[in-house]
Amino acid sequence: MELKKLIAEQGIRCSIEKGTRVFSQGDESEYVYLVEQGLLKAFYVTANGKETIKSFIQPHSIIGSLNAAHCQTPCTFSLEAIEPSFLIRFPFSQLLKASERSLTISQEVIQILLGLALKKERREFELLTLSATERFENLKNAEPALIEKLTQNDIAKYLGITPVALSRIKNQ
Repeated sequence: MELKKLIAEQGIRCSIEKGTRVFSQGDESEYVYLVEQGLLKAFYVTANGKETIKSFIQPHSIIGSLNAAHCQTPCTFSLEAIEPSFLIRFPFSQLLKASERSLTISQEVIQILLGLALKKERREFELLTLSATERFENLKNAEPALIEKLTQNDIAKYLGITPVALSRIKNQ
């Protein structure tokens, strides 16, 4: 992919230790990140401190807060390494300029955004229409290797349930 080649050649490589935040909710960030290796979680924290995981970010994915990078408003979510990770940091403004100059890069950006929109639609559908048991079964069937890497606490936060409820579901 021309886009990933551009990011790899012109971006800045970052080594992120497990438990380290790449950015936090409320931060300013002008970057997108290409995940070369590792696993991260993107999550929200409510005013009373409750954490909800919106997604898990695996290798070859591109992630960033579009609100922060494009609209110059604070990040709406946090991004943290679940395991040691290698990322490439790239300014979002350069990505937009590259997409204006290259039809190929522009088409790749469109595909990434379509993939993101489809993923968000599927996630909303599951959260709003499926039971916790159905959400867990979908995750387990779609991402068995991912389930093995995650803590019960993180799986529960992703499913929108308590770790105790997840334990009950697993034991059924």
